[in-house]
Amino acid sequence: MPLHTVTTVAECRAALEDARRAGREIALVPTMGALHEGHAALVRHAREVADVVVVSIFVNPLQFGERSDLERYPRTLEADQALLEELGADLLLAPDAEQMYPDGGSSTTVHAGPLGDELEGASRPGHFDGVLTVVTKLLNITQPTIVCFGEKDAQQVFLVRRMIRDLDLPVAVHEIETVREADGLARSSRNVFLDDRQHEVALTLSRALRAAAAARADGVPAMLRAGRAVLDAADDVDLDYLTAVDPETFAPAPDDHAGDVRLLVAARVGPVRLIDTLLAQS
Repeated sequence: MPLHTVTTVAECRAALEDARRAGREIALVPTMGALHEGHAALVRHAREVADVVVVSIFVNPLQFGERSDLERYPRTLEADQALLEELGADLLLAPDAEQMYPDGGSSTTVHAGPLGDELEGASRPGHFDGVLTVVTKLLNITQPTIVCFGEKDAQQVFLVRRMIRDLDLPVAVHEIETVREADGLARSSRNVFLDDRQHEVALTLSRALRAAAAARADGVPAMLRAGRAVLDAADDVDLDYLTAVDPETFAPAPDDHAGDVRLLVAARVGPVRLIDTLLAQS
């Protein structure tokens, strides 16, 4: 069946009513558009595990700090629709900001708690409150049984999982492994803003993570030293953080941590702020 595109909450609910009544598995893939192979992997997974695949495209103003970043975010709706048609998605929800926030914003928001102010939240105040608020709205609108996220946004996925558990929302989170370009750079909609030289510099992030993971047997401090050595040797990488957390709690991994370690890095390369992650198994 061809992709069906809707732009309002009412249209989306009506389009999914029969599937919900029939008890069919509905999978939601929330995106901000400018779709790439990472998003495609999420849609393919959703197609494998669900009867109905819903993709949302909404550039959420609540999760942007500076208006210039919001306005600069790439918007490629026609190309996105063509890709989703090719991938076999059933429904595209593509609302505008007025549809999602008819009063110009949201007076009721979901607070991410203290973790929302750390790591990505420290660099982007209010970002995760905006993310959790819009994810809650999208879950309420589509009422899926499954929601799919990419591993690269590890802090976001952790906070969404915790919110779903805390609020007893009847949806399962499926986390899909980071999709990388052939040279190892994590796929991101922002990669289009990198020129060839900046792209090469950006590979330092994944190299640093691999170097850190290779030192897992020597303990957390050794891992971080190995990763920072790679980053320190690179020109034009403005590092925000390189850290190791316990994947079960997202608290900093202690020096003698015995279990798996989630490595996280964020840095600015040229005009682009990039993040990456790698799970170092014990």
